[in-house]
Amino acid sequence: MSKTKSFIISKQAVWDSYLKVKNNQGAAGIDRCSISEFEGDLKNNLYKIWNRMSSGSYFPPPVMRVEIPKGDGKMRALGIPTVADRIAQMVVKNHIEPELEAIFHPDSYGYRPKRSAKQALSLARKRCWQNDWVIDMDIKGFFDNIPHNLMMKAVKKHTKEQWVLPKAA
Repeated sequence: MSKTKSFIISKQAVWDSYLKVKNNQGAAGIDRCSISEFEGDLKNNLYKIWNRMSSGSYFPPPVMRVEIPKGDGKMRALGIPTVADRIAQMVVKNHIEPELEAIFHPDSYGYRPKRSAKQALSLARKRCWQNDWVIDMDIKGFFDNIPHNLMMKAVKKHTKEQWVLPKAA
């Protein structure tokens, strides 16, 4: 790798992230570029992501907002990043997830790798036979209401890598 890059991010990390994003599929973002269109110039597109991330000049593009119906008839806002930004996000996720996983409580199941709602239910069922009480915690609208500055403070505490943090953090 070139000595002129500010951050050490391997091209392999970008490739691995691309493969995960491709496997997940997903809609095109605000740029209307689908995964198949992104693959039309794959080598150049992946190089741009790597180059910008490793030089510290990556800035995520705007996220496309769409409304999806909820079970109760209400609508929920959903942000759809571009394919390129999903790849960049996956590079960050793959980098920090192992360190962050180590500090989570073993009984935490939401948004965790290799954990599912079925596993959580199985454990709850087992515990119901062991105890006369159950604690179920779900913070309504958590991601809509968490103070962004506090979340970034927590991320900053658990990573030394400056490229993981937004420029304003």
